[in-house]
Amino acid sequence: MSETTMEKIVSLCKRRGFIFPSSEIYGGLASTWDYGPLGAELKRNLKESWWKSVVHQREDMEGLDAAILMHPHTWKASGHLEGFTDALVDCKNCKKRFRADHLPGEGSKKKCPECKSVIDLDETPPRLFNLMLKTYLGPVEDESAVTYMRPETAQGIFVNFVNVLNSRHRKLPFGIAQIGKSFRNEITPGNFTFRTREFEQMEIEYFVKPEDAASWYERWVQERFQWYESLGINKEKLRLRPHGSDELAHYAKACTDIEYLFPFGWSELEGIANRGDFDLKQHAQVSGKDLTYFDQAQNRRYLPYVIEPSGGVDRAALAFLVDAYREEEVNEATRVVLGLNKELAPFKVAVLPLLKKKPEIVEIAKKICSGLQKKFVVKYDDTAAIGKLYRRQDEIGTLYCVTVDVQSLEDNKVTVRDRDTMQQERIEINLLEKYLTDKLV
Repeated sequence: MSETTMEKIVSLCKRRGFIFPSSEIYGGLASTWDYGPLGAELKRNLKESWWKSVVHQREDMEGLDAAILMHPHTWKASGHLEGFTDALVDCKNCKKRFRADHLPGEGSKKKCPECKSVIDLDETPPRLFNLMLKTYLGPVEDESAVTYMRPETAQGIFVNFVNVLNSRHRKLPFGIAQIGKSFRNEITPGNFTFRTREFEQMEIEYFVKPEDAASWYERWVQERFQWYESLGINKEKLRLRPHGSDELAHYAKACTDIEYLFPFGWSELEGIANRGDFDLKQHAQVSGKDLTYFDQAQNRRYLPYVIEPSGGVDRAALAFLVDAYREEEVNEATRVVLGLNKELAPFKVAVLPLLKKKPEIVEIAKKICSGLQKKFVVKYDDTAAIGKLYRRQDEIGTLYCVTVDVQSLEDNKVTVRDRDTMQQERIEINLLEKYLTDKLV
């Protein structure tokens, strides 16, 4: 096994159609990425697995898909207009801008990460920049038309709390889950798709009685950690990191990050926070609407506390790619494998004709592919020799290869090859669907 590096992951993603630089024919746009055919499948599988886990397999959860554009008062209530800022410093020499807390050096004398010149914070003190992306609604671009691309999906859930509560006749505890795009004008994006200005979140706001918040917080920390484990990620590269008191947001009672050991170090995949009643209280004050919950059993009305598990789709996809990547020496050659979990693998089965110049073999292979596509994500490939086809499928994480050969014309059987063990088994064509179903479902 060789060391997995970001260079290898980036190369694989471009070569095999997982992730491309956005607008590449025009030189690209900094830290924006397009998910190619395989990347789109991986992200879809990841989101479906999350949705199944936190919505479909629970009795206490509802789904939501709120708008990206929201009333500007939303961001006044949430604190994003005033408090969602980074302290930035300009380098006089190279004219680049950096976050003040990311600059190396002691005291007020810092070193520019780009040109290595000295940045004197006494001469160029940090300035605050809001991280929200501004736009305008309507034909006139004036202050009355200002709106913002949402910096998080959470606020769409909070402003719909009463709508969901009343329309679905819910009692506490219950949660609202959402997957969607968010936007932040990050000054220092990087590490491939880990930190970008446009990203996708998988977020839950779980509403509980105030006295139950601490216990539910602990439960959600464990449940979210176990979800990553259940999809095959290496437990040795996962950890829980509780926030210290100096790290907590002013409204948070507690917060724990689930971190993964990327090639560039330990970094956050998901945060689980006890947000108290801050958000509902703020929206109630700014909107003038009653957002309290009436507890019939206790005959009292109160603002619920909120437990928030919030993870990144892009970060999770990157972590699963890094974790699944391995190189093996087989017959004095290097085999690259993406050992993705069966729920995440873009293609479950590849159907490969051994001799594409033999019409009978191609006909059987295409018929098998057509039949299996009713149940699995299956791809037909006849664009190379069988050895190269196997390596190609290994590299994109395909779980099983079904090969139709000359012998198939005689015994009505095909060879099924396992990605991880490379073991091959002859299976009757009429039993193939059942064989794969037992393996994949």
